[in-house]
Amino acid sequence: MASTPQQQQKTRAALKAADAAERRERLRRALPATVELLQSRQADRIDDSDIEAYVSLNWLEWHGGGLRLTITGRNVCAQSLPTVVA
Repeated sequence: MASTPQQQQKTRAALKAADAAERRERLRRALPATVELLQSRQADRIDDSDIEAYVSLNWLEWHGGGLRLTITGRNVCAQSLPTVVA
């Protein structure tokens, strides 16, 4: 049975959403290492497309010609740190 154009459109939209979620998760996991690169002045080692994605997610921002972590980015980093159970 052939799928309708509406079903195909929904499938494409679902795949696109899954790809975006997967990319966001990859960026979330990589953010602490990215912050270390920024702090050690090695921003040239961060992929340009990742920088664009971080800025669009509001995790990094341009400030005075350089990149810095936003409050949102700090929260994302804090959430990704392992928690110690006492």
